[in-house]
Amino acid sequence: MLGIIVIVLVKGGCVRVGSALACTLFGCTLAATGLAPTINSRLASLAGLISSL
Repeated sequence: MLGIIVIVLVKGGCVRVGSALACTLFGCTLAATGLAPTINSRLASLAGLISSL
């Protein structure tokens, strides 16, 4: 879901490719830390909230 948002922002010119690449690399680094389960559960909760609207 977040990947689709990044693609739309890059295509729309709101975010440049370099910035999107930096965010992607940061996300991959963050996923390897102990915070990954917490982040995943928060994103799942947010997705559930959005889908219920």
